[in-house]
Amino acid sequence: MDEIKVFTQNEVMNLAFVKVDFDTSLIKSKLLNSITVVELLVSIEEKTGKKIPQYLINEDNFDTINIITETLKKI
Repeated sequence: MDEIKVFTQNEVMNLAFVKVDFDTSLIKSKLLNSITVVELLVSIEEKTGKKIPQYLINEDNFDTINIITETLKKI
C-alpha cells in the first residue's frame, strides 16, 4: 500500500499543485474540489485495477491519503 500512498500523493500534487503528507485533509480542507476528486479516483482505479464501489465514495473515506489506502483495503 505504500506504493499507492506515494502514487496518490503525486496525483494530488499534479491536481492541486501542492505537496501534501499522508494525513493532510484533501476534501474537508477544500484542497480538492469535486472535479479533482473524480480525477483522483479515476487515477487510483486505473493504477490499482480496482473499481471503487459507489457506496464507499464519500468525503470521510477519501479525505486523506492514509484514509484512502484504508478504504481501498475494503475492496
